[in-house]
Amino acid sequence: MRRFSLFLDLYELTMAQVYFCYKRKTLATFDLFVRQLPQNRAYLVFCGLEDILEYIKTLRFTEEDLAYLRRQRIFSEEFLNYLKGFRFKGDIWAMQEGEVFFANEPVLRVTASAIEAQIVEGFLLNTVNLQSMLASKAVRVVLAAQDKAVYDFSLRRTHGQDAGIKAARSSYIAGFRGTSNVLAGKLYNIPIVGTMAHSYVMSFKKELESFFAYSSVFPERTILLVDTYDTEQGILNAIKVGLYLKEKGFRLLGIRLDSGELVRLSKFARKKLCEAGLDYVKIFASGNLDEFKIKWLLDEGAQIDSFGVGTNMGTSIDAPCLDVIYKISEVTDEKGGFLPTMKLSKAKLTYPGRKQVFRIQDKKKRFIKDILGLEEERIKGIPLLIKVVDKGRIIYKKPTLEQIRQRLSQNLLYFPEELKEIHSHYRYPVLISKGLERLRRGLIHQLERTQRNG
Repeated sequence: MRRFSLFLDLYELTMAQVYFCYKRKTLATFDLFVRQLPQNRAYLVFCGLEDILEYIKTLRFTEEDLAYLRRQRIFSEEFLNYLKGFRFKGDIWAMQEGEVFFANEPVLRVTASAIEAQIVEGFLLNTVNLQSMLASKAVRVVLAAQDKAVYDFSLRRTHGQDAGIKAARSSYIAGFRGTSNVLAGKLYNIPIVGTMAHSYVMSFKKELESFFAYSSVFPERTILLVDTYDTEQGILNAIKVGLYLKEKGFRLLGIRLDSGELVRLSKFARKKLCEAGLDYVKIFASGNLDEFKIKWLLDEGAQIDSFGVGTNMGTSIDAPCLDVIYKISEVTDEKGGFLPTMKLSKAKLTYPGRKQVFRIQDKKKRFIKDILGLEEERIKGIPLLIKVVDKGRIIYKKPTLEQIRQRLSQNLLYFPEELKEIHSHYRYPVLISKGLERLRRGLIHQLERTQRNG
């Protein structure tokens, strides 16, 4: 099993050693949230909780880890001995995976010793950034495709092995029907799909010969790539194979268009397939697709049944990272009481205290606004943060991937249609509660006075 104890930034360990020396008993609460939405995003989708909980459960510093840190000549032996017995013993509140969220809404809240809360920072930020970024891109692709099937083809272009696996998982949560990534299929029980490459077709003397060879080995699952040479001729060759399979009691599953004028070629293919009595054959499209191109293709009347989406989804090419941050919101004093705190930097101001996100519905159960408020405030809405870790113990019952997928699908039904448009300019209201605003204003004056007085 892979260990992630050293999957952190050095400053998290150096700060932890200072806490160890001066604030060993200090507790703190940190919020993890996205400061602002990327361009072309009206909402985001939370993903990554499953990996976070596994990380918390298994977080240990091995002898090998400690030997490496010792060689850096940075840390005291006393602090390294503390790390030897390190366990996360704090509390974590989180949104559930598949939850739609917006800027400045905490998706995770950590309350623990300052040392523990600081050490987990890097993993939490990295995990939420990658998986939420991918799920947020993928769900846009699904919505653009309307009722058409979409499949993950991103493995070869994602930024590393883990990213390829998480792209498959995140996109499946978003509504993709399957993935080309076999390992992800095994790990998460996601349907795996695949056709053939141009190199396969080119390895035969004739395109038609390659088609017949493939269909003889896979008569029940043949999808033919028709654009290696002349696409229209490739479509006609695929029809010959389709008719041959039909005579043998099988069905050609589909043809794949990977380049060219997809609108015109798909219409040509559909016409010829229907004329040949092969109207059941699916037309599959791929080739640098994303939500924008898919919407345009369908608006232009392309006769495409399914889409394979790779690079642009797997790298979230138009928004390749989220402005995700992890900020302290309260800390204990000498007596052990929690005191709210906040950052005052211009354009980076944060909200103090232990907070909750309340989602407000109208009489028809439609979501109309969110309220960011203090945890103890009585606000009539759905609280989105639930306790998942209690004193270091995982108390959250892990849902299946299908249940997470269903949560997102159902969630989206209750949001305004304007929010889900690909070129949406709609901004879902996220309001600050009276109690939180009152605390924020009072604390600003208090902190400014304290810093002035040294």
